[in-house]
Amino acid sequence: MAAEKIRAEIRTEFGKGAARRIRREDKIPAVVYGHGAEPRHLTLPGHDTMMAIKHGGSNALLDLDIDGEAQLALTKDVQVDPIRRVIEHVDLIAVKRGEKVTVDVEIHVVGEAAAETLVVTENAVVSVEAEATHIPESFEVSVEGAEAGTLVYASELTLPSGVELLSDPELLLVNVTQQQSQEELDAELEAAEEEAGIEHEESDEEAAEGDAAEGDAAAAEGSDDE
Repeated sequence: MAAEKIRAEIRTEFGKGAARRIRREDKIPAVVYGHGAEPRHLTLPGHDTMMAIKHGGSNALLDLDIDGEAQLALTKDVQVDPIRRVIEHVDLIAVKRGEKVTVDVEIHVVGEAAAETLVVTENAVVSVEAEATHIPESFEVSVEGAEAGTLVYASELTLPSGVELLSDPELLLVNVTQQQSQEELDAELEAAEEEAGIEHEESDEEAAEGDAAEGDAAAAEGSDDE
């Protein structure tokens, strides 16, 4: 993974008001931790940082220029505004070239499984140890043509050289099951609701249908009596 060069500034203002002013200038408040040093509060350029995180994913590697001082850092936590979808704050971990770090890497499922199957992602990430500058962006799991009953475990991942799996090798990642019909799903839901003691109020439409059925039955009975 190539490090994205980012020019950072030391931040001297704190609090919500200062953070709002920083964001109005299309910049992002950030903190970098690690290596036993005191946390360093930074301001990052908004667009460049957003693009670096977009390219690098959850483990984006940033080559920070902090007022002329170089510092490699991994993204640890990215806070995003849920409405405007803009980055509000970034936590970073200081790293060194050649240093090994523990990270979670996403699983991407690719391909089309066999007809009438359902592909379920049981675990979307695995934990690995890798050099800070060689962290995989993701791992691909192919389900192309997979039949119902196919199970893919963490041990089956192809790991690049120097990357060690830390998750349980028996961690289930993908489960290919037989697709259920709507009737089977409705039956399962009804059985589960019965077991839980859930009762649904009769809708106006169902009540009308019931009244109509009772009326038809009464009319039929009267006809038989004649």
